[in-house]
Amino acid sequence: MIRMATKTPQKVLNRIGRLDYFHDDRHAVRRNEIRWLVEEYREIPIHGLPSAFEGFTIVQLTDMHLRPFTQLEHIERAVVRANALEPDLVVLTGDYVWHDEQDILDLVPALARLNARHGIFAVLGNHDIKTDEVLITETFERFGIRVLRNQGLDLQAGHHRLHLAGIDDGWLGQPDIAATLDGLRGDIPVILLAHEPDMIDWYAQDTRISLQLSGHTHGGQVQVSPGRPFIRPYLGKKYVQGLHRVNQSWVYTSRGLGSTGLPIRRNCAPEITWLRLVDPSESAFRLIA
Repeated sequence: MIRMATKTPQKVLNRIGRLDYFHDDRHAVRRNEIRWLVEEYREIPIHGLPSAFEGFTIVQLTDMHLRPFTQLEHIERAVVRANALEPDLVVLTGDYVWHDEQDILDLVPALARLNARHGIFAVLGNHDIKTDEVLITETFERFGIRVLRNQGLDLQAGHHRLHLAGIDDGWLGQPDIAATLDGLRGDIPVILLAHEPDMIDWYAQDTRISLQLSGHTHGGQVQVSPGRPFIRPYLGKKYVQGLHRVNQSWVYTSRGLGSTGLPIRRNCAPEITWLRLVDPSESAFRLIA
């Protein structure tokens, strides 16, 4: 009975989400950016980057929050755009649903159409754990997308390796950095997937973590003016969007694709993230956060 009661508001939200406003073709000219898609490009200098991984590209998608305000068509457009970037790796950094865990059954088949030479990997966000972490994890893995929860693995290119790790959600999960990096062998760079960006402050003393990729904040979803978010959520107060240096690590926070709370984005368009790893000595890198 309690579970049914918590679902009651979802019916109202679903009616709102079915309005033509969320489906027509006029979104490109609206000041409400809820259905825009912006590609963000960044080069990330990685110390000790193996030569075989010079120019390695990562596409990050996050915070889909499928329904009611984020419709499947919006995600499908993002998948097409992501595939056109021909990434080496695709990472998904959490919050796939909002209220209804059953929405994952429609979302994952769309995400399974993503293509990347080294595969597609995911971590969970706070909304995924709050709804049904078992259903969400099982659905991803049924479609061949591995969910990393305090786990890691090596990506191989010839004789060279890069370590990809995913830590459990910092808000509602049980993050364990020791377990997450337990499989790390040798002095190789680590790419860490962590839903909430401020988690980097817990782990940046570990110089093996070269780059953390996060979502969670939606960039504030509404920015009073560019770069001034109206809301900063728990564990997303410091590194709200873009690229930041923390000790010897980088953290990149994507604004994500979806929306929650109110059906509006302003100065904060939905984002497809394209990252290219480079050797610092070869890069004309300039930080744009």
